[in-house]
Amino acid sequence: MSKKPTALKYRYIPKGVCSRQIEFEIEDGKLRNVVFCGGCNGSLKAIGKLVEGMEVGQVIELLKGTTCGHKDTSCADQLVRAIEEAQEKQRQAV
Repeated sequence: MSKKPTALKYRYIPKGVCSRQIEFEIEDGKLRNVVFCGGCNGSLKAIGKLVEGMEVGQVIELLKGTTCGHKDTSCADQLVRAIEEAQEKQRQAV
């Protein structure tokens, strides 16, 4: 009997950026259903579409360290931090 994949849902409160919340799922190591609340609506919808189905490691490598204006972070960088926190929670649950 094959095991049905399960998507783990996460909610993250970003720091130092315009968006107020990031919601996403990780399913079999892939990012799904990324939604930013607040922030630059069009750009953040685009990020969600672009990373849909990508391996989380690829997303981390691609977006980590991205800045916004004079800030030392961005909504994309906050997504990476959210993913890393989710991965840590997954490791602790095992």
